[in-house]
Amino acid sequence: MKKIIIIWIGLLLITWNLSIASPKDLEIEGKNLVSKKPPFSLILLSELRSIHSFSQEHPGENSLTRAYFFIKDKDKRVEEMLIVQIADRTNPQTEPMTVPPLRPYTEKRMYAKGKIKRGEVEIDYIIQLMAWNPDAPSLQPIIEKGITIPHHLALQGQFLFGYQGEHATLIRYLKDLNSFGLKVSEEGDKWNKDSISGNEKKVCEMFKKNFMEMVDSVRTKNP
Repeated sequence: MKKIIIIWIGLLLITWNLSIASPKDLEIEGKNLVSKKPPFSLILLSELRSIHSFSQEHPGENSLTRAYFFIKDKDKRVEEMLIVQIADRTNPQTEPMTVPPLRPYTEKRMYAKGKIKRGEVEIDYIIQLMAWNPDAPSLQPIIEKGITIPHHLALQGQFLFGYQGEHATLIRYLKDLNSFGLKVSEEGDKWNKDSISGNEKKVCEMFKKNFMEMVDSVRTKNP
């Protein structure tokens, strides 16, 4: 079966083929995120504001990818970011969409991985350390609005699920290490899961607890 997956937009999108994604298909009301297509909702960890969105067609894959960016910033510097990517099947005559499992950048800085069920929907999740990449093409529209994206480490939680073969949704939540209120190291080796300790471990456990609360809040609806 052919797999249609959500591509990491920071690496592979061709910017001149983009159009604006409809904000009516996915909205945030306070801490509630509500999607109409596919129909699901979840409770966010913070009140975030919409900063950028776009869509891109993939004719060869008979799909359309929509991307929505939401942030929480302090003094125009990003502390938290939520990226929602939704792939829609555009040709009902093609095979249903399937999604591959999430994979870590590196096993030694992956802190959790698993699956949960929400009704008929299986949600794949992963938590890991990553580096912000303010040079990514997909983030330039945010930077052009005067928002600074820090060029160092962040914790990232991702979860991915398909919906009736018509949609695939990938959600990325990132939080800057300096926004937890504790002094932590910017050295990647201090964050290896087999030896992590001190404030680094406290921050990691805090993030894991909060992120899993968001994953657990996902609710899907049948059409």
